[in-house]
Amino acid sequence: MEYADCAPDGSCVSEGGGSGRERMRMRGQEREYKSKNLQAERRRRQKLSDRLLALRALVPIITNMNKATIIEDAITYIKELQKNVKDLSDQLLEMEASSEEEAKERSETIDAAEEMNKCGIEEDVQVTHIDGNKFWLKIVIQKKRSSFTKLVEAMNFLGFEFTDTSVTTSKGAILITACVEGIYGETFAAAETRELLQEIIKGI
Repeated sequence: MEYADCAPDGSCVSEGGGSGRERMRMRGQEREYKSKNLQAERRRRQKLSDRLLALRALVPIITNMNKATIIEDAITYIKELQKNVKDLSDQLLEMEASSEEEAKERSETIDAAEEMNKCGIEEDVQVTHIDGNKFWLKIVIQKKRSSFTKLVEAMNFLGFEFTDTSVTTSKGAILITACVEGIYGETFAAAETRELLQEIIKGI
């Protein structure tokens, strides 16, 4: 219970702590403070809700509409995008490396051809029949990367095996001398074998 002393001018002060007007003013400030906090909280929640809606619109597959699921689906989608970006970057690097390699090979081929022309060297294929299905080869071809390997692979595919092989490179050309033998027992004529080699060389 509060007791108030009244002054001659009519104002009263309660013993319980402050005048009635003071208590009302403090309650008003408290209500105003709570109201401002409530409005700020509402704005924060609305802002969060708007951002979740925007995020949901960007993610193609949303399995559930609650906040946690929207965020989880967004994380999964972002990880997929990151993987796609990495794969595309790797492919681009491979394409660039391949283009550089092709450009280098073309440059080497042009240089080899020019060097052969300057030295008067021409591509040539000579085939001499030794015995049965055995032949002696002398081949002069333009110096290209892996050209000898491709030649041997093609001949093996067609049923020929290289033996006593010698490979020399000089002035933009490759000189190959070797004995070849039909590994399936099939007999070829020297002219036929020469034509076969010429076709293979054109494709190298």
